[in-house]
Amino acid sequence: MSDNFRIEKASLEDVTVLAVMVGELLDEIMTATGTPAFNFNLEETTARLKGFLEQGRYFVLMARHGASRESGFIALYESYALYAEGVYGMIPELYVRPAYRSQGVGRLLLEGAKTYGAERGWNRLEVTTPPVPQFDRTLAFYEREGFAVSGGRKLRLLL
Repeated sequence: MSDNFRIEKASLEDVTVLAVMVGELLDEIMTATGTPAFNFNLEETTARLKGFLEQGRYFVLMARHGASRESGFIALYESYALYAEGVYGMIPELYVRPAYRSQGVGRLLLEGAKTYGAERGWNRLEVTTPPVPQFDRTLAFYEREGFAVSGGRKLRLLL
């Protein structure tokens, strides 16, 4: 089924639709967990994404179905750590719209991310999943794609 999809590097013209999909992702997480964990603002997210792309801080691949229907995206950024033996990639967001799930879109996006990371000399990709058990399927997806649980929980401190 993934034959009907193409994966493309996102451009500045895509920032609005990408920001909308970020809002969909965050809403899905908050609805499933019953926790208002994010303060989403479409205009601010659009401007922030535009800045990240212009500065080269973020790399985004979009999945499109048919002529132009945006079906999902994966965002990547470069990070550094001694435990990771140098430079590696982080996946802060990966989202496939519900109508396009179970059609291989997530796998295609990850394949694009792996290619991008290899080209940049990254030695690994890391991702944090939304909370389980609400997102057990998300964890299972990453495990099917070769990711292994490597640590504890993600923690945050708001400044």
